[in-house]
Amino acid sequence: MDTYTLLREFADSWMLLAMFLIFVGIVLFTFRPGARAKHAEISMIPLRDVEPDETTCAGNCAACACGGGAFDLRGGDPKRDAK
Repeated sequence: MDTYTLLREFADSWMLLAMFLIFVGIVLFTFRPGARAKHAEISMIPLRDVEPDETTCAGNCAACACGGGAFDLRGGDPKRDAK
């Protein structure tokens, strides 16, 4: 039996079983009863409205993510609006 045939038989039987068990494990881990609160918290991350900390950010740098950057989701483009 050559190497290709041996690896092919292994992939057709045991690797298929291993991949299926990994898939089932991931699905069960994702939909476990205790994960609902954690998933709800994680799903709200993009919608958080966090104000910048005045002591650490002046808001005037070009790469500022707190509202002074190239695009601000709270009111448009500050560079365009300043002109």
